[in-house]
Amino acid sequence: MTTVGVEVAVGNDPRLPAAIASLEQQVRRPDLVLIVADPATSEALVASAIAAAPSLVVRTVRFAGGVVAARAAALDRLSTDVTAFLDSDEVAPPEWLDRLVGPIEAGAASFSGGPTRPLRVPTHPIERYYALLEASIYEGLVPTSPAYLPLQNSAWRTPDLRRLGFDPRIPFAEDHDLETRALNAGLRGLYVPEAWVYHDKTAETSYVRWARKRYRYLVAMAMSLLKNDALRGRLAERRTRVRHPLAYVEATMKPFALVQASVRWRRLERRPPSEATPAGPTAR
Repeated sequence: MTTVGVEVAVGNDPRLPAAIASLEQQVRRPDLVLIVADPATSEALVASAIAAAPSLVVRTVRFAGGVVAARAAALDRLSTDVTAFLDSDEVAPPEWLDRLVGPIEAGAASFSGGPTRPLRVPTHPIERYYALLEASIYEGLVPTSPAYLPLQNSAWRTPDLRRLGFDPRIPFAEDHDLETRALNAGLRGLYVPEAWVYHDKTAETSYVRWARKRYRYLVAMAMSLLKNDALRGRLAERRTRVRHPLAYVEATMKPFALVQASVRWRRLERRPPSEATPAGPTAR
């Protein structure tokens, strides 16, 4: 039978135990849960998360250098046939893993992904914006292009994941870069709308932090588009328009992000990804 592991990335997020507890309740139980934790994540938090899934095999990898570098380093620790990703700010319904892995196990896809739903009815403007933004992605982009599947709700054949790897030069948009390279390599990606997870955005209430985070993401996405020669296709895509004040703020940031991404990528493209990969992790 196909073995399945779930990798959960965390940066001292108190929501981690809830994410791990949701894996304990899965109909298709994971054979391994790998917590990828940065140095700021407390031992007490990790212990609490492990205690939330007493019947599962849970291991921890500590790694400094950001989420993308941690994911890259954790590839060496993946021992299952299929690897799924869930972030610490998400909660998975009991049928999630079974629905996500099913198409891969049946040979219908090399990787699959599902949508995210708000954990609660959005009340803060940032929450409402994210809810509208994610809905527009899953209604407009993802069904026609698996390159926009969210990594934090996806599953992959582990050998393919190891072969493709993560490029640490592309932070914050590692999913688009990975999936674009997978599609270019002839792998089939599949959108599984019924494999959804709850995404908690309630902690994002600072407009300054939101703007910084979104700008970093826009720069990273532009770098991925430039790297994979996909910018022209991106500009030609028809997307569901998000009508929200923050959408107009983000629109004003995009030209600046593209310029910065162009300058940064010209400097980085001479360096192979291996030169940007930090030293390996420590496991527990």
